[in-house]
Amino acid sequence: MLISQISRPGGGIAVVVRDGSEAAVVKDAASTYALAQEAIATGRSLAAVVAAHGLGEPVDLARMAEEGRLLLPVTHPDPAHMHMTGTGLTHLGSAATRDAMHAKLEGAEVLTDSMKMFRMGLEGGRPAKGQVGVQPEWFYKGNGHIAVAPGKPLTSPAFAGDGGEEPEIAGVYLIGPDGRPHRLGWALGNEFSDHVTERINYLFLAHSKLRETSFGPELLVGELPADVRGTSRIRRGGRVIWEKPFLSGEANMSHTFANLEHHHFKYDLFRQPGDLHVHMFGTATLSFADGIRAEPGDVFEIEAAPFGLALRNPLAQAPAEPGAVTVEAL
Repeated sequence: MLISQISRPGGGIAVVVRDGSEAAVVKDAASTYALAQEAIATGRSLAAVVAAHGLGEPVDLARMAEEGRLLLPVTHPDPAHMHMTGTGLTHLGSAATRDAMHAKLEGAEVLTDSMKMFRMGLEGGRPAKGQVGVQPEWFYKGNGHIAVAPGKPLTSPAFAGDGGEEPEIAGVYLIGPDGRPHRLGWALGNEFSDHVTERINYLFLAHSKLRETSFGPELLVGELPADVRGTSRIRRGGRVIWEKPFLSGEANMSHTFANLEHHHFKYDLFRQPGDLHVHMFGTATLSFADGIRAEPGDVFEIEAAPFGLALRNPLAQAPAEPGAVTVEAL
């Protein structure tokens, strides 16, 4: 089952569900967030709550995309309580990349900190069920104010070195009244980052991640396939200038999702009742690594079969700031 949200012509939102090619509005659903709250309160699955509401008028999601009416598949009523985070160095990449990485690990006498972190994941990122493995690289992107709807521009700030895509799978979670995390489902994510700034010094990683991001348009409810195969591309003037397959899912990762989830939600800070979390699980495919420099107007496009519609966002550039940000003393 796939869940999305669209804007209504007269204002407000509608929750849309589809199985296969047929999509329809969920009756009497204020939002995906409200449906998830209902599921937690009644001890039912999200799919069971949707079934109980029933479906109304059909929806042409492809037309909604053309009309710019796609919204994020879930949002929080207060964007400050929607946390955007992620983990890195979690993916093995293609078979060739994996073999090359292992050869480098075995033959190198001095490893970079990133390679050490990757090796830690290979050796301890897949613990037995119920056990705790090694913690991954973790980063903070921002709150709901930086979450951009599918189809809308991802804006790179004037001070950025660049703005580049990162095709990832995101887990979406709602914290219940008792502080327990509940996973709503999975979505495609563009963990938009500044790779030029990161390349200056890896200690600038935290700065490079404080950028806008997008996920969706559809939320996959249920189990995620172990082997997810998708395509990431960049279009310029309607023409594809770069395209590459990407792999995700646990079959292509050095960590289990359970281990990554544990190391995010082990912090009390991230188990506050009512908070929404969108956590991106990393990638092994970047156009930047192939020497591509995205330009304003380019369109990032990420797709994978289990997730329905592709996630598309054009790149925009913010105007230059007039000067330094100043602070006023009270």
